[in-house]
Amino acid sequence: MNKTTVSEEERLFQHQFTLKVQSILSARYDKRPLAFVHTYGCQGNVADSERIKGMLYEMGYDFTDDIGQADFVLYNTCAVREHAEDRVFGNVGALKPYKKDKPSMKIALCGCMMQQQHIRDKMYKSYPFVDLVFGTHAIYKFPQLMFEMLSGGKRVYFAPDDNGLIMEDVPVFRDKDSKAWLPIMYGCNNFCTYCIVPYVRGRERSREPERIINEAKELISQGYKDITLLGQNVNSYGKNTDFNIDFADLIKEINSLEGDFIIRFMTSHPKDCTKKLLDTMASCDKVAKHIHLPFQSGNDRILKQMNRHYTREKYLELINYAKKVMPDISITSDVIVGFPGETTEEFNDTLSLIKEVEFTSLFTFIYSKREGTPASLMDDPISKEEKSRRFKELCDLQEQIAAKRTAKMNGKTYRVLCEGISRNDSSLLSGRTDGNVIIEFKGDNSLIGKYVNVKVTQPLNWIVRGEFINVLNG
Repeated sequence: MNKTTVSEEERLFQHQFTLKVQSILSARYDKRPLAFVHTYGCQGNVADSERIKGMLYEMGYDFTDDIGQADFVLYNTCAVREHAEDRVFGNVGALKPYKKDKPSMKIALCGCMMQQQHIRDKMYKSYPFVDLVFGTHAIYKFPQLMFEMLSGGKRVYFAPDDNGLIMEDVPVFRDKDSKAWLPIMYGCNNFCTYCIVPYVRGRERSREPERIINEAKELISQGYKDITLLGQNVNSYGKNTDFNIDFADLIKEINSLEGDFIIRFMTSHPKDCTKKLLDTMASCDKVAKHIHLPFQSGNDRILKQMNRHYTREKYLELINYAKKVMPDISITSDVIVGFPGETTEEFNDTLSLIKEVEFTSLFTFIYSKREGTPASLMDDPISKEEKSRRFKELCDLQEQIAAKRTAKMNGKTYRVLCEGISRNDSSLLSGRTDGNVIIEFKGDNSLIGKYVNVKVTQPLNWIVRGEFINVLNG
């Protein structure tokens, strides 16, 4: 047994609480009550919510997208940036009238925000109508916490200050029929000075490879065609274990499984990205030729201040090697503008790196101060106005690069998994290329969940639009 995994005894103990919650709900409701679950933040949070929903379904809940119809509301929160936290506070406040109109409604908050003591204190003091609060390390105890909330009549707050445990054999209620998130590890050991994640997610814990491979087999047998392996730093998979398998070995194992599916993964840390991984990506036919490799800054002094453990030269060496072994690779990244003390010249180093790499797309952020991180104590003389100016300059540059890249796609045909209806235009369907570029096209809803050929006819800045050609086998 992996010492970072919830024990079988604890799992069975929690199952008893699942049965107790079932009994409570059966006594209170004539039919299955409805739960509304909303997720903020990263794909890791989405995967957590799918497991929470699986437990809720097993307890006796069905689901609704209408808060007004819900008997139980849960927000899974994100603490990465101040804006995400502000959204949560605002949306939690907006629940007060719902609770007033429907006193039996139960409200719960979980996730990264709730792992922080100062946030829990604020919730307890300012939001007395919230019934349950639990942190990232307490998800495996969710049935027990639900029972205490439903049976005790008092608010329940639980967020142990430890490194957390991996839950196995938990029911999963997946939000999509063809695209699946598959966590391979949890936590982070990197302690980038701007990042709260190691403090709210704990240290790195890798799932046992057999568990991951078996879950992948199940997903494939259930018809999932797009499987994304998740971890705060997937390149660290297997470290500090006796698995004798690293991340490159793991994706090679999954690639060898029978079936027609594509493997994606995120997120990779440049300090742990190896040529072995890039060679494995190049040789595996089911692995998407796309890598999300956050660089954060193009300047070595800033990278050192960020505690990133690589240099600009090292990053570019990885990028150039990736392009060498996979000429059509799509590269995306994260970048922070306005890190404390960043000079104009240092910001220009970031711009020059973007010009050199020509990323497919960037996730761009203005530095957000996070209480409890080393960067929050650094002198930050840069004005908000200057940070905003730099942010716009960077975004304008990337928009030009993206438009140039999408223009090269015009007239070409791509194999696409049709994921569903476009968020931008309900009359269009949407999918992603192997390189993770969104393609929108007209087609019948029966195409959803199938591989199709789409010819690009209208390149835009960030996405492309195209013409449906035909359905592919598989």
